[in-house]
Amino acid sequence: MSHLRHLLVEEDSAKARLDRAALELAAIDTPDLDPEPWLQRLNDLAAQIADRMRNFNDGRDFVETTQRYLFGELGFHGNETEFFDSRNSCLDQVLERRTGIPISLSVIYMEIARRLSMPVYGIGLPRHFVIQFDDENYSTFIDPFHGGRTVTPQECFALAGAEIADPALLQRVSKKQIAMRMLQNLRGVYLRRKDWGRAVTTLDLLLLGAPDLSALVKQRGLLQMEQKRYQAARRDFERYLELEPEATDQAEIQKQLQAIHAWLGRVN
Repeated sequence: MSHLRHLLVEEDSAKARLDRAALELAAIDTPDLDPEPWLQRLNDLAAQIADRMRNFNDGRDFVETTQRYLFGELGFHGNETEFFDSRNSCLDQVLERRTGIPISLSVIYMEIARRLSMPVYGIGLPRHFVIQFDDENYSTFIDPFHGGRTVTPQECFALAGAEIADPALLQRVSKKQIAMRMLQNLRGVYLRRKDWGRAVTTLDLLLLGAPDLSALVKQRGLLQMEQKRYQAARRDFERYLELEPEATDQAEIQKQLQAIHAWLGRVN
C-alpha cells in the first residue's frame, strides 16, 4: 500500500511517511513524478540547517536557524497572488519554486525537523495552518506562510479568524488529518478549473479516509455524471441515499438515477 493510502486508512500510522505521502499526492498533478530527487532535496535542506546550528539541544537555535536559512537565505514564502495554483499543494513544486500555501510549506518544515529529530507538530487552524515547536524546554508557534516567523497563541487565533481565544483551535493534528486537508485543497483547485478527472481522483482518496462522508459521495456522483461514467455515478447516488435516507435533495438524486437508468437501458 502506498504511504498516502496507508495514512488515509490507518490513523497516523507510524509506517507511513508524510513526505512520501505528500509526493504521492503531488503525482495526481504530475503522474510520472519521481519522489526520490525531492526526498533528497529535503535531506539536503536538513543537512544545511544542521551545519548552521550551534547547539542541537537548543530548540530556539533550531527555530531561528531554520528561519534564517529557509525563509531568509533561500526565500521560501507564501504564494499570496496565485493561492489556487495546484503547484502550491504539490511538494515537488513547492520545493522547486520555494512558494506554496500554509500547509505545504509547513509539511516541508516538519519533514526537515523530523530528519533532525526536532519536535515539530502541525496545527490545523481554520483558514490557516501553522506548526509548533515544543521540546518541553522551548515552545513556540511558527507561521511558514509568513516568513517562518514565530507567532503567539493570540496571533494564531487572529490568523484563524476566531472571535474567541479557544485553546482547542491549537490542537495538534495527525498525519492523516494533514493528508486529508491537502487533498481537500487540491480538490478545490481542480473543481475551480473544471478538471473533473483529477477532482474525482482526490475524492476517491478522500473517501478512503472518510468513507461515510455523504457530501463527498454525492459530489463524486455528480462529477461521474459530468464524465458520462453512469455506472459509477449510479453507485455513488445509491450510496448517498443509503447514507442520507432523509436527504432534502432526495427527489433531485432520484431524478438523476432515473436518467441513468434510462440511458443504460438504451445502451443495453
